Amino acid sequence: MRILCIHAHFDDFEFVAAGIFEVWRRKLGSDLKAKVIVCTDGKAGHHFRTREETGRIRLQEQQESARIGGYEFASLKLPNGHSPREACLQVTPDLLASLWKAIREFEPDYLFCPPLAADPLAGVHVDHIAVAQAVRQVAYMINVPHAFTLEYPADETKPQPCKVPVILNVYDGYMAGANALDVAVDIEEAFPKVCEMSWCHQSQIAEWLPWVGRHDMAPPKSLSDWSMALRQRFEIRQRKLGVESPRLFEFFNVTAWGTVPSYEQILKDLPNIIPAASNLERLKERLIRFS
Repeated sequence: MRILCIHAHFDDFEFVAAGIFEVWRRKLGSDLKAKVIVCTDGKAGHHFRTREETGRIRLQEQQESARIGGYEFASLKLPNGHSPREACLQVTPDLLASLWKAIREFEPDYLFCPPLAADPLAGVHVDHIAVAQAVRQVAYMINVPHAFTLEYPADETKPQPCKVPVILNVYDGYMAGANALDVAVDIEEAFPKVCEMSWCHQSQIAEWLPWVGRHDMAPPKSLSDWSMALRQRFEIRQRKLGVESPRLFEFFNVTAWGTVPSYEQILKDLPNIIPAASNLERLKERLIRFS
């Protein structure tokens, strides 16, 4: 089993999919290959550090999270060798080409990415929505071997087939009021590891998030403080989705952007799905319609 999360920023993964990655790892052990790709340079999200310092620190924090979480990490590189600029990510041929190359090289069975807002009044983060749009737009091209050979030259007489993944949307805290769910995955057992991974991002949780004012939080002084604050964030998210439980969940929607799975495949592959907290009947009907 190969799973890939593509997101905009350093630390996005830990808040939306680190739990399912850890639960999956515990279930499959060495039979799971997990990877996280971040699509921006991380230089914009701070208030007193310089851009270069911020980018360097945030990269180091993500690398430490990857070490703790046991997943492979990569910064997305455009054809020119540079990472896209944070805070102004746009869907361009170069972004599509770099995602095409990264996905084809890893060949995931499941790909996780941000959602697209159907409600035009919903709030969005420019980088999150660009990643969602780019993954959706490039999905069909994953198994088109000559789609981006202008950016990445190859022998066009020897095409290589490529697996197209099932593509799932994660929850997006910036998309206020427009999130939905197909499946709820119980990550309670993995939550301590999620806390450890996210605690690596000190420049975010101890500096930037309290300052930027979107999360109404005091800077956590210890991992224990952070664990309590993070649990509260998960609980608020669950209440917004109408899920009442003392246990913690991550939420996902199944798209038709890539391979359309069967209902039975989703139930078999995804670990720790909790039917009582999911919308499985709606998912079943939609997968039949997709296929």
